[in-house]
Amino acid sequence: MSIIMTGGGTGGHLTIIKAVKEHLENEELIYVGSTKGQDKQWFGEDDDFVYKYFFDTRGVVNQGALGKVKSLFMMAKAMFQSIKILRRHRASVVFCVGGFSAAPMAFAAKLTGKALVIHEQNAALGSLNKLLKPYATHFISSYLEESPIKAYPIKQIIFDNAHVRKSLKTIIFLGGSQGARAINDLALELAPILKEKGIKIIHQAGVKNIEAVKKAYGKLGVDANVFGFTSELATYMNESDFAIARSGASTLWELSATGVPTLYIPYPYAAKDHQFYNAQFLVEKNLAWLMREGEIEVSKVVQLLEEDLKSVSQGLMNVVEKEGSEKIAKLLTQM
Repeated sequence: MSIIMTGGGTGGHLTIIKAVKEHLENEELIYVGSTKGQDKQWFGEDDDFVYKYFFDTRGVVNQGALGKVKSLFMMAKAMFQSIKILRRHRASVVFCVGGFSAAPMAFAAKLTGKALVIHEQNAALGSLNKLLKPYATHFISSYLEESPIKAYPIKQIIFDNAHVRKSLKTIIFLGGSQGARAINDLALELAPILKEKGIKIIHQAGVKNIEAVKKAYGKLGVDANVFGFTSELATYMNESDFAIARSGASTLWELSATGVPTLYIPYPYAAKDHQFYNAQFLVEKNLAWLMREGEIEVSKVVQLLEEDLKSVSQGLMNVVEKEGSEKIAKLLTQM
């Protein structure tokens, strides 16, 4: 059986594919993405995929008039290539996680009558997924009551590492592989205070910011583990007792599944402000804290470090349903 997995551009989308494919060992897997974004970085050398296709496509939003026309032309060209791929491999189902990378194959699936299973990661629906939702064979979301599967697909190692945090010995700052200036600045402001409290620092500063952030820690006399892109994020989360992070869906659910109490600082320019609504989902359950970039106050953050971590940590582990990846994989094999 051939299953096509498509979508990405960012790690939040690609994490879903990575988690689900772990449970599709007996199927012929094909990845279809874009030369733009992080698709090739994640799956260009991934042997789990028998075939990999990367189209020269890009997003349509945030483009000028001529840019939008060019992007749509690139997508149309890639859609016809996608139809050929579907026929060549006789794929029975397309699994779409959204993002501009997914558009050509997702539309090709509907034009050829193939089953289309969509996973929406965020509380606010992405533009492509919202457009395709009425035509999807199945539409999966952890936020929608009508979803056939409510569990969020997370790698098993995250659940294996889950434990209740009782005291704050290590803090992790997560700005994504590209980094987040607001989180980097906050981390450096907090660094002397954390050093005084004996709290270890793990910091994902972004690939382009590593040297500058390391130098800043050095001037402060603070020893911190600073990195950009990493395949060891599950290990770093496991070591941490508290997090300050962006609230992309995968980051939010992985931190929750492993039981890490978190202060979320949403990316202010995320489409439809979806990172804010992702975090708000947990805040309303008293299982997280939330600050807009313009509302960050170091004194308030320091107060959060004194919060009762145990009850929040336990609550987070209870809010995440397990076996999401397995359930989605099983659904795909039944198409």
